[in-house]
Amino acid sequence: MKKIFIFLTALVCALTVSAQVDDTMNPLITSMPSLSIAPDARAAGMGDLGVATEADFNSQYWNPAKYAYMYSKGGITANYTPWLRKLVSEIDLAYLAGFYNFGDLGGGIGASFTYFSMGDVSLTDANGNTTITTVRPNEWALDLSYFRKLHEYVSMAVAVRFLYSDLNNGVNTSLSTGSEMHPAWTMAADISLYYRQPIEIATGESHFNLGFSLKNLGGKMTYADDGSSNFIPASMNLGVSYELPLNKYNFLTFNLETNKMLVPSRYSKYAADQTTHKYTQAEYNALNPARGWFQSFADAPGGSKEEFDEVRWGAGIEYSYNKQFFARAGYSYESYYKGNRNYLTFGAGFHLSIVTLDVSYCVGLAASNPLDQTMRFTLGFDLAGIKDLVNNKK
Repeated sequence: MKKIFIFLTALVCALTVSAQVDDTMNPLITSMPSLSIAPDARAAGMGDLGVATEADFNSQYWNPAKYAYMYSKGGITANYTPWLRKLVSEIDLAYLAGFYNFGDLGGGIGASFTYFSMGDVSLTDANGNTTITTVRPNEWALDLSYFRKLHEYVSMAVAVRFLYSDLNNGVNTSLSTGSEMHPAWTMAADISLYYRQPIEIATGESHFNLGFSLKNLGGKMTYADDGSSNFIPASMNLGVSYELPLNKYNFLTFNLETNKMLVPSRYSKYAADQTTHKYTQAEYNALNPARGWFQSFADAPGGSKEEFDEVRWGAGIEYSYNKQFFARAGYSYESYYKGNRNYLTFGAGFHLSIVTLDVSYCVGLAASNPLDQTMRFTLGFDLAGIKDLVNNKK
């Protein structure tokens, strides 16, 4: 009942009704923005990155090809994030993931389920005066991946994903345009690669990791009968990581990652109106997904400088003692003109024979950053470790 503002904001993003944005403020607007939220505490503690880091239970989200190098044959994990709590309560992100490596049979499978709840929201009439009903908007995604090693140092994975977004729980309330609103769904796919090269140095065996992924390559989502459509948050991700052993028990890992959204800009140099550079809704609807992905590299009205502004950067460091106790820190940067999500992150965790527990904390750097003080929690279980424990007790 108390989050009509948040709901209307999400509705504007989802349906891309006209917004007052000038040529310099040109953020990329997508449906299902929850797909871009880092779900796990380990990655969040290092600046929201994970495409090239050492494999963990949540690799399904970042780069399922990393599962081929997991120390365990199988595992499951649960993640929870209370989202935007500086603005409202009740908005939550839950993420479940797991994998199983077939070993000698070759390759393995991973899967995950994402659920994003916006809590209770009041729907009103077109004038905003009368409450029609109260709904619980939500979005969810279910995916399945297959991964395998192509070489001693190289692995690859493909994933398919079903996406569903329900902003009004099926309540057909007319929009200001007179069109009826309804839930939207689509399918998407991921392709990812992972390179892990061991390097012998004086203090032990270090590792150089390189990760690459194309995520959420799929169809557009339509929420209204008028045919207005919106792109999902497809992205290209490239990361590098170096794991440095200081001695037998102490390790440092340095990580750097970039993210480029494969989403065409609403303000584009390809728009028919070259005075405002703004697409009409009909023009934007006519863009097919594949064209939009390629066009996103060269459509910004500001040229190469604005295209570079669309690249997000993350850097993080992880310290571990005996691969059991961890401390993390990171930084995430986004251009002021594309969203201004700039923040520091911190995290900690521990890993025992069968249990992994991680927590992270975000400190916003931009003024009035709603992500400030965001925490994430992760609990993972090594299925092979559990099996060994049970067998030892018999």
